[in-house]
Amino acid sequence: MNHTPLSSILLVLSASLIGSFGAVFLKLGAEKLKDGFHNIVNWRLIAGIALFLGSSVPFLMGIKNGELSVLYPMVSMSYVFAMVWSKLFFGEKISAAKALAVGVILAGVVCIGIGGH
Repeated sequence: MNHTPLSSILLVLSASLIGSFGAVFLKLGAEKLKDGFHNIVNWRLIAGIALFLGSSVPFLMGIKNGELSVLYPMVSMSYVFAMVWSKLFFGEKISAAKALAVGVILAGVVCIGIGGH
């Protein structure tokens, strides 16, 4: 396979986006565990697990028609999305080092995407 269609790239990127929301809900659900482990079953944790599992659907649809060596590194975009969500939803600080790391990830994804398209 010499070509990765744009549709496959978009599917994998959407899977990364969905999975990053899964991480947000897992964190929200984990906060309920401060009140005791008996709170392990709560809607936030269930939503987080469902989003992680649900992200597998567009991922599978994407990788079936594209090069795994191009598409799998794009999963790292979930780190970028998670940093944005951590700032928006939890007020976490984005340090210069974190911003630089995100820049490196973005540059890598762009280079891989250009090389595989």
